[in-house]
Amino acid sequence: MISRTLKSLVFATVVSLSAGLPAAQAADAICYNCPPQWADWATQLKTIKDNLGLDIPHDNKNSGQTLSQLLAEKDNPVADVAYYGVSFGIQAGEKGVVEAYKPANFDEIPEGLKDPEGRWFTIHSGTLGFFVNVDALEGKPVPQSWADLLKSDYKGMVGYLDPSSAFVGYAGAVAVNRAMGGTLQDFGPGIEYFKKLAANDPIVPKQTAYARVLSGEIPILLDYDFNAYRAKYKDAANVAFVIPTEGTVVVPYVMSLVKGAPHAERGKQVLDFIMSDEGQAVWANAFLRPVRASAMSAEAAAKFLPDADYARAQPVDYAAMAAVQDGFKERYLSEVR
Repeated sequence: MISRTLKSLVFATVVSLSAGLPAAQAADAICYNCPPQWADWATQLKTIKDNLGLDIPHDNKNSGQTLSQLLAEKDNPVADVAYYGVSFGIQAGEKGVVEAYKPANFDEIPEGLKDPEGRWFTIHSGTLGFFVNVDALEGKPVPQSWADLLKSDYKGMVGYLDPSSAFVGYAGAVAVNRAMGGTLQDFGPGIEYFKKLAANDPIVPKQTAYARVLSGEIPILLDYDFNAYRAKYKDAANVAFVIPTEGTVVVPYVMSLVKGAPHAERGKQVLDFIMSDEGQAVWANAFLRPVRASAMSAEAAAKFLPDADYARAQPVDYAAMAAVQDGFKERYLSEVR
């Protein structure tokens, strides 16, 4: 005879599974790491629905979680397309969980910003800096340098996404390491910086923290320009974006077609649309730099910081950045966290 407790567990499991069915059935395609609060994916997914008639649910994974999920599901894929920071896209290609596919306008993507066979390709890029809620500083000056963040004035005010999991966190580590004199072969200066920052009680979330900056919970976040511009121009928040005086990095975000995708043709349609004039314009209007430069309107470009500030933001060897990511992760987890 089944106990009352076991019956309850079975019933709860059935209800839970049944509750998930409508959402799964309603999805026409699955995109891993397409969160509505990041890079204005909410508008992009709505635009895809309006133009292609495809329902794609929001997905709040970060880049590291996306790659881990693709690897776990390698023999039985669930996602059709994936979005992540460039180093995770390169790793996905190397680990065989994505398919070679050249979307519309693939030839317009500059060399170095795509896998030659199409296993990953850039859709837009961002510049890493300080996303600052000016009101939450309570009269303190807006920090202008990596060195400023170590000052006791900003104790408990600085946040960065977990660099052992979230790509923006790793991009921040690469940026600060280079600014402190390190290289992709030597993360020592960056590790030492994070150790010093730890004394200032930083906030280290795993997921995108846009809302937490707007609320003032995280007054200063290591993040991309596009999130700060969105807060300023769309949410009318009193925020600033700072490109630190010691320099920073420009970082591409890429997409892939998942190998063995259950809805591969729909996935291809999605990728083609994102690389179309209309799809690229969504990124430009969300203050990202679309990989197709022609999609950036003069009106959108005028809202960015001056070119003189962006001169402090430089690209890196993205393949090398991907190759050393696991080594950095091990050092960060053992020496900082």
